[in-house]
Amino acid sequence: MTEKTKVKVLEEVVVRFSGDSGDGMQLAGNIFSNVSAGIGDEISTFPDYPAEIRAPQGTLGGVSGFQVHIGKGVHTPGDLADVLVAMNPAALKTNACYVKKGGVVIIDSDSFRASDLEKAAFTTDDPIQEAGLSHAQIVPVAITQMVKDSLADSGLDNKSIVRCKNMFALGLVCWLFDRPLEQAQHLLKNKFAKKPAIYEANAKVMRDGYNYGNNIHASVSTYRVESAQVKPGIYTDVNGNTATAWGLIAASEKSGLPLFLGSYPITPATDILHELAKRKDLGVKAIQVEDEIAGVCTAIGASFAGNLAVTSTSGP
Repeated sequence: MTEKTKVKVLEEVVVRFSGDSGDGMQLAGNIFSNVSAGIGDEISTFPDYPAEIRAPQGTLGGVSGFQVHIGKGVHTPGDLADVLVAMNPAALKTNACYVKKGGVVIIDSDSFRASDLEKAAFTTDDPIQEAGLSHAQIVPVAITQMVKDSLADSGLDNKSIVRCKNMFALGLVCWLFDRPLEQAQHLLKNKFAKKPAIYEANAKVMRDGYNYGNNIHASVSTYRVESAQVKPGIYTDVNGNTATAWGLIAASEKSGLPLFLGSYPITPATDILHELAKRKDLGVKAIQVEDEIAGVCTAIGASFAGNLAVTSTSGP
């Protein structure tokens, strides 16, 4: 790095990935979170799914996000983001209020055409000013075009190529925080174990994003996050749904009441049903019903029959 490079040393930092529901922000956020945990950071994550049933592409209702808080003394997903990745104007508009003063905002400049701004209900041709982000460090990157150029000889169709742009953004964020790409590539390989061509394309694009960061390093702050001292032992990766399921099982054990779950599967609450359905060995009864009302009714009936009865649902 040159002397001009601005390195911010922080004990904890918040990163928010945001884009259309088909932009792969959950995958990018999950990989970044796992890589950070692997090098000793404490993490807390918040997947933010749109409530609408696949809203039109580029609109405010279709924005999907993933926020992760990493560092030392982390107990919540955080409030304001030090870094926001906005893959389109809608993502920028809905998340601008969550950016810290002086934070970094990475945008895919290829997705900020006049038609894209109109879909996101911007009324001027200056989305940064209109979103109130004049205080932020804006990093416009032609992500879509660079991904297309990178994979021009890959043999993949255009749709598959464009779907890799989340990995370019991930590579850029890994550079920003000096995260090791080797572990990210390992996680990618596991994800696409049965699709080697897709893995190779995503891995290449991620490296390209990382290298692009090296080429622009003098123009934006980078971050060094102090990792916690890792104590030897056995660790497990627990998300909120799994913890909820385990908490219900513990409540059942402590109360002496058998646990019953009546639930209609709906993202992102379905994992609670998946986890409890596997625990017949602990006396858990789980039933998948036809809608949320049926879930409530089965739970009420089970409670009258002497069970610790639960139902689960999600935002929609």
